[in-house]
Amino acid sequence: MPKPVKGNSRYMPGLDGLRALAVLAVVAYHLNLSFAPGGLLGVGVFFVLSGYLITDLLVAQWRTSGRFYVKDFWLRRARRLFPAMFVMLVVVGAWVALFDQSQLATFRQDALASVLYVSNWWFIFHKVSYFASFGRPSPLGHLWSLAVEEQFYLIWPPILALGLLYLRRRGRLLGLTLGAASASAMAMAIIYHPGTDPSRVYYGTDTRAFALLLGAALAVVWPSAKLSEQVSIRLRVVLEFAGVTALCLILYTIFTTNEYEAFLYRGGLVLSSLVTAILVATLAHPASLLAKVVGCKPLRWLGVRSYGIYLWHYPVIVLTSPVVNTGGVNVVRDVLQVGASIVLAALSWRYIEEPIRSGALTKLWTRKPSFKRVSPLRWGAAVCALVVVGVTCAAFAEPHDLAATAIPSTPVAGETKPVSTSTSTGTSTGTSTGTSSAAQVNKPAAPKEASLPSQSAGDTHPPTQAKTASPSAGKHHTSPRSGVGVTTIGDSVMVDATPYLQKLLPGIVCDGLVGRQMSQAPAAVAELKAKGELGNRVIIELGTNGPFSKEQLVSLLQSLGPVKQIILVNTRVPRPWQTVVNATLAEVAKTFPHTTLVDWYGASAGKQSYFYPDGVHLNPEGAQVYASLLANAVQS
Repeated sequence: MPKPVKGNSRYMPGLDGLRALAVLAVVAYHLNLSFAPGGLLGVGVFFVLSGYLITDLLVAQWRTSGRFYVKDFWLRRARRLFPAMFVMLVVVGAWVALFDQSQLATFRQDALASVLYVSNWWFIFHKVSYFASFGRPSPLGHLWSLAVEEQFYLIWPPILALGLLYLRRRGRLLGLTLGAASASAMAMAIIYHPGTDPSRVYYGTDTRAFALLLGAALAVVWPSAKLSEQVSIRLRVVLEFAGVTALCLILYTIFTTNEYEAFLYRGGLVLSSLVTAILVATLAHPASLLAKVVGCKPLRWLGVRSYGIYLWHYPVIVLTSPVVNTGGVNVVRDVLQVGASIVLAALSWRYIEEPIRSGALTKLWTRKPSFKRVSPLRWGAAVCALVVVGVTCAAFAEPHDLAATAIPSTPVAGETKPVSTSTSTGTSTGTSTGTSSAAQVNKPAAPKEASLPSQSAGDTHPPTQAKTASPSAGKHHTSPRSGVGVTTIGDSVMVDATPYLQKLLPGIVCDGLVGRQMSQAPAAVAELKAKGELGNRVIIELGTNGPFSKEQLVSLLQSLGPVKQIILVNTRVPRPWQTVVNATLAEVAKTFPHTTLVDWYGASAGKQSYFYPDGVHLNPEGAQVYASLLANAVQS
């Protein structure tokens, strides 16, 4: 067990245990484990913890000496955080340079933003979605939260110093802190728009500061140095009850919440932070029995290394997971990924974080070099480190030609391409109902070409030659029958299937729009009605680009009017909203009249050969099978 963090403040093992629970929740979320859809709330736990511990340390320093040593504070933060992140960036950069050069250009930009601790704003301004990016995501996408914390470390100490200097009464300082937290929470609620990608409010320092400030407010009224182990039985009971209740609520939300619920951004995250603050207050108290339980050795060991686990787990998961995965959870791969993350974090703690925090760099700088005392093992490690650094530097220094993997004639980011055809008229009647907030998807013109990593908003579509295979080539051939009176409304997956549906159901009207969201579907229905092209059998395929509520879906189906049959198609998309979308479709299909559910998710299980490298869009083989399923579902 490593030594506790050194300093004037009291060591609180329960808070290290809470760190362990938080980082495990985040890891479970990034592994897309279905039992922890709210694992992203672990980041909020880290924010509250950081706000409390940093403010508690600064306030204790002020009370002892009557001043802040802000420069010393910033230097200690830099020594604590930067070296481990720098090593991670070098190693991941070398991996990308050697094994995944299609990501190299993006990695350079993300790495620079990470070093400057502005990743969150970099992602916001470049419209990089945390939730809705197809293809392989950036291995540095998780560093946005470290940027938020570092910005807080830079801005908060001077503000706190002014507050302590001019607001002598603790109540006034508390009011100022809570007022700032309220403003941040209101900013999140106002900026967020239901039914759209929540990445802007999720990333923003302005919209996430409330969690850090609530932790800071707790430190003002609950300083760890003034907490005594000698308390009355009544206070002990209240303390334990509050702590256990808060811990249960946090675990419950992790197991039941998902990132697409509007409530989360209009008060849910704030409530979660308040509950976390109650739990932190309990675990910080030396009289708490819960603190001893949560601060047990295994959790404390993980908690001490939680920073390293957080740094390493995401690139390990991203770089060792297949982009196309139709086989569901792979327990062996998940266990190996978690194990590798913990091992790397332990090595980081042992050889980088703890030595540097203990003054190893100062000792190295002042001590005379003596190569005779260097062991062969250390020589070997030094040589390996130099090779890794050399590979990374070479990759960053030389411009990388992406011509081999670039996609010709792909629309620019943010562009939508309507595709709506009717074989009964032989004309194209595109419906362009606005732009989408979905992430960019780049697909190759042929199945064997590589795809570029996606990082910007706007679902894009490949050249039409990707859909030229004959329908007779597939295994699921359906004999042609009339498609007159059948209408489809969908997104880019429907665009993929359109040529095959037209072969199987001559006369069908197919309305597919790349990047279409559920919120755009009512406008498509209205336009089809105005043109007289809405049939009495309607196929709805939506959910590729993001989730929707039950109310949105029911409202859309009601707008169709008295149709004979509605066919809903569930989705396979390697993103967390897949489960939400499919559950909503299944629930509505059971209760809405004349509705059939086509289980594309089940039919495509284990069929990687159906998909392009983004794991979402259909190549000719997959598009033909997809069209056959829909054609068979249409009642004659």
